[in-house]
Amino acid sequence: MSALKRRLAALHADHRRIALGAARVAFFLLMGKAVGAFKEMAVAYRYGISDVVDAYQFTLTLANWLPVTLVGACSVVLIPALVRSRREPSVHGRFLGELQAWALLLGVLVAGVLLLAWPLVLQVAGQGLSPEVQSMSRLLILGFAPAALCTIWTGLSAARLRAHERHINTLLDSVPALMILIWVLAAPADAGVMPLLWGTVLGYMLQAWWQRQLAQRADGVPTRLRLSRRAPPWSSLAAAAGIMLVGQLAMSFVGPIDQYTAAELGNNANATLGYAARLLSLLIGLGAASVGRAALPVLADIQGRGDAAHARSMALKWSAAMLGAGAVAVLLGWWLAPWGVALLFERGAFTAQDTLAVAQALRWGLLQLPFFFGVLILVQLLASQNRYGWMAAIAVGNFLVKAVLNTVLAPQMGVAGIMLATSVMYAMSYLGYLFLALRMPSATPAAGGGT
Repeated sequence: MSALKRRLAALHADHRRIALGAARVAFFLLMGKAVGAFKEMAVAYRYGISDVVDAYQFTLTLANWLPVTLVGACSVVLIPALVRSRREPSVHGRFLGELQAWALLLGVLVAGVLLLAWPLVLQVAGQGLSPEVQSMSRLLILGFAPAALCTIWTGLSAARLRAHERHINTLLDSVPALMILIWVLAAPADAGVMPLLWGTVLGYMLQAWWQRQLAQRADGVPTRLRLSRRAPPWSSLAAAAGIMLVGQLAMSFVGPIDQYTAAELGNNANATLGYAARLLSLLIGLGAASVGRAALPVLADIQGRGDAAHARSMALKWSAAMLGAGAVAVLLGWWLAPWGVALLFERGAFTAQDTLAVAQALRWGLLQLPFFFGVLILVQLLASQNRYGWMAAIAVGNFLVKAVLNTVLAPQMGVAGIMLATSVMYAMSYLGYLFLALRMPSATPAAGGGT
């Protein structure tokens, strides 16, 4: 322990900021993912690989697509803007009030669009689903559409907290899973999809309220809702967010493409894909997300000080370390996959045959870990440099690679082919970001510049 303390003391102060922030995020993620794991165990015990899980997985993925896309695009550009604006409390307060007003309006519009468009979504993306699954999906969307508003509101609060290098929002991400766990365990056996519906809706609502309270306390400035864009940070934020939205939209289609491909495969492929993807998310969250979430505010602060070379050096070192950690995770995960799936899920309605199907898909999905781990820190570097145009171009390329590979690999390998396509996509993404990181610009581009 004393040797570890000496090593941390010898690190550059900015490396320590990332390391300590990553440690806090990892701790919160571990607690949150534990809740998520118990939730998945309860769902597997109650429903197994069944029509209910097909409907839940399909509806949640597609209903979350638009709000998560918007939050993802805006958060990357919003955190550096918040780091800069908080230096002037009066400007910061007005900026926050305007951001919250627009977030509420956007959330209401997205919820309305989901409710109105869902019959068309089922006709196009859900045509391979059985009539029973489609009927359950129509019921679920009545709750998931309002949850979309909460997702956008929560995303803004999370960006506010991360701008202060506070990562409690990572723990609060587990609130919806906790509510689902409670409802699934408490509901009678014949409750159908209703425990999943109510647990999701109430969980998202509680998370949104709680996170907003913490963000307001962290900022410490009075805010008033204003549906305007008069605060100075808007001048650079709007252009940058527009560029990032293009790339985020492209990447956001990966989830719906996977759901559509799995629906075409039939035989509860959506449920198999969902279980494997959620296990992968546990590993990704504990590994890459902890460093990635901690790095952006630190790198943005370093760029603000004008030390671009130091920011690049830090990011490349962290990326190499994460690439190696991901390779080790693949080796261990490939060996332990059947045991891990059986330990978490094989009980009740989830059979040994289900374990084999999920473990096979999980193994091919594990191949993405080194590249996902390595690229995430490079994404934060380019975001801190405001190189959003290049980021958008890589995202569009990722989508094209994924779309082509799904059509080639899924018919040959089933759900495992969908996972392998994702792994190849992240490998290509890593190479693109590494090339750009090595080609450091001579000066930090103006916000909104992309190339």
